[in-house]
Amino acid sequence: MATKNKSVSELSGRNKKFYDLLMQYRDKVTDQMKYHVEDALSIDNNDKRGVTTHMADMGSDNSRHEMELSMLTEEGNVLQLIENALKRIIEGNYGKCQDCGEDIPEARLEVRPYAVYCVKCKTIREKNGGFNPNV
Repeated sequence: MATKNKSVSELSGRNKKFYDLLMQYRDKVTDQMKYHVEDALSIDNNDKRGVTTHMADMGSDNSRHEMELSMLTEEGNVLQLIENALKRIIEGNYGKCQDCGEDIPEARLEVRPYAVYCVKCKTIREKNGGFNPNV
């Protein structure tokens, strides 16, 4: 079944609602990413009191940087999911499970508007290490 791509200005109803929600999520994730970039990669933040010389302080700084970079990676993954969801809205196939093709419940999309799987398929994937043997 071919779908006609819509422009953002043509969105209405349910699609407009979720487009706006996704844009809010995108702004929030982008702001979080900016914070983590500044905190993890800024030389000024290595030690606000001066150069770290004690091994324990260096270990703490390294651990904090690794945590910030890990969070930045996770946020980058969420940002990609958001961008993909925005594209699906424009293409006209938003809200369909990518495994079974069924509609993703609206309640799930309200909590996680970038969801790609219905609850049933997501549960199967979680039990099988990210794999759905039924697909």
